[in-house]
Amino acid sequence: MKYLIVICLFFQVLSTAAFGQAFKYHTVAPGENVFRIAQKYSISQEAIFKYNPDAKNGIEVGAKLVIPVEEKMADTNAPVSFQSHKVDRKETLYSLSKEYNVDIEEIKKYNKQLYSKELQKGEIIQIPVFANVDVRVEQPKAPVSSPSRTVVQDKKTREHIILPKETKYGIARKYGMTVKELEDLNPTVNVLQPGIMLRVGTDVLDEPVIITTDAFRFYEVQPQETLFSLTRRFQVEKDSLMALNPALKDGLKSGMILKVPTKDARGRELNDIAEEPIEREEVDVINATLENRLTNFNTKNIVLMLPYNLNSLRKDSISNSKEVLEKDRVMRISLDFYSGAMMAVEKAKKLGISTNLRIFDTQQQASKVAGTINSNNFNDVDAVIGPLLQATSEEAAARLSNLNVPVISPMSNRELRSLPNLYQARPSDDMLRDAMITYLQEHSTGKNVIIIADASSGKIKSMLMDALPQAKIVSPGAHSINEGTLGNSLVKGKENWVILESGSVALLSSVTSALNRMARANQITLFTTDKNNSFESDVLSNEHLGRLKFHFPSEYKEFDESGRDNFIDAYKEKYGYIPNKYTVRGYDLTLDVLLRLGAAGSLEKSVEANFLTEYVENKFLYKMKPNGGFYNDAVYIMQYNNDLTLSVAK
Repeated sequence: MKYLIVICLFFQVLSTAAFGQAFKYHTVAPGENVFRIAQKYSISQEAIFKYNPDAKNGIEVGAKLVIPVEEKMADTNAPVSFQSHKVDRKETLYSLSKEYNVDIEEIKKYNKQLYSKELQKGEIIQIPVFANVDVRVEQPKAPVSSPSRTVVQDKKTREHIILPKETKYGIARKYGMTVKELEDLNPTVNVLQPGIMLRVGTDVLDEPVIITTDAFRFYEVQPQETLFSLTRRFQVEKDSLMALNPALKDGLKSGMILKVPTKDARGRELNDIAEEPIEREEVDVINATLENRLTNFNTKNIVLMLPYNLNSLRKDSISNSKEVLEKDRVMRISLDFYSGAMMAVEKAKKLGISTNLRIFDTQQQASKVAGTINSNNFNDVDAVIGPLLQATSEEAAARLSNLNVPVISPMSNRELRSLPNLYQARPSDDMLRDAMITYLQEHSTGKNVIIIADASSGKIKSMLMDALPQAKIVSPGAHSINEGTLGNSLVKGKENWVILESGSVALLSSVTSALNRMARANQITLFTTDKNNSFESDVLSNEHLGRLKFHFPSEYKEFDESGRDNFIDAYKEKYGYIPNKYTVRGYDLTLDVLLRLGAAGSLEKSVEANFLTEYVENKFLYKMKPNGGFYNDAVYIMQYNNDLTLSVAK
């Protein structure tokens, strides 16, 4: 039965991926019939009957009909074609909108990179052409003959006489402009000289704009930079940065000129320590239930890229499908993840957030990812979830970085490349290890700490010794522990915390068995920074781990099957079986992305807000990597209980 459901789901994926069809539900209202509903959505009655064959026998009030959105007639507001335009020097969105008689927002809509950066000379952009609109064919531009002719003709301006020591940065900052806007208004002024008159904006900042000390300098905000990234770059608190730059109260904008410090608290030049870890107080984490913070209810455009490996499946053969599914673990994981993601889309819709979801098969190949992105329009995409593997995730992020489309890697626990739009949703093994070490540091005071690490765990042993200098060291043999030596390290009447680091099943079994016997007369709690596959061996006794209150770091917590959970109950009712961790991750991650978009407008803004979110099994706290990109810093410390259940450690 399970295979039948998965196969049906698989062909649903196949259909969606192959044709890119999108659908929505319509609830039949009193007085409606098929004809009126078809008119409402500008589709044919046959299209409704195709996806709702029972509707031929009549429809009832309250019934739900599947409406094929992609088959509706062309939107009268949609462009009928596009015209390529090569950006020339001094051109702006304003001048292009006048030249082509198109709104600036329409140009941005089909060139999404322009939401986060300025036009670049030589850049090719697409100008939408609408019906019944005269498109001006681009003609060679006459040279500028007079400084009075500027691109920004309609902008209100005033005169400014350049003072000694003034710079373009300082003047632009004083009048609330970008350097580019200042240059556009004064195309003939290349070098500033005292006494020269400039055309400037009318918004005047009432404070000095000449920097007379080397403690500060001017800085031009780059595309995609945020307040959070700037506080990290210049090692200054948000409040201090805003005090230095009052204009920030109206929001950060690309091209804005800011006054920033040149040295850190130790007196070191900031440029010289850009690659060093930044030591600063963390921004307060907001433990957020985003359902209560939703403000943006626009339809979210999401792309799901997973390795379904459709090329290995014959559509006309159920037996072939079952055989492929049995052999292809990656395909099974992808289908499980997909089923959870679909449940998340349904959940978000109930909260008022509709989703336009597109599905692509990556086939576990970076070249397939590149081809998919090159042959499809990603300009309006709010986020890409997937691909699963490191190489394909990095390929997708690299290809979409110019559009600033977030790519969320859902499964990889390897350290990913530092790409500005790449989000690593699963904490890496190093993050898990560091979280466990931090937990031990914070809670081991007054405990008798013992470290047991074999020869292959020398690196983590050194890290533990540095973090816990009071700890005792017990060196094991290759496959067993000397019980006498281990017993002498324990202290009766005191909590004994034993940290076990090894990948050897034999050694793990020997240590846990010995500790279990000694726990009859001692208080012992067992820890590890790496719960590797050897801990899952049948040779190890779960009863022993339960009695030892075994603690380990994890990127997820297992839900309690005996408890009540809306998602688990809904999934069991729909599919007939309990979801696995990949299904739950698909649900948690997809719902988190949709709710972050609904609460903050973009994933990057949700990072600035420092939202900590938690769902069925997973939690998310994204932080910015020093060299670009984001990682999920939310880790669970889990523990075994005597009844062999798992719980989050206190």
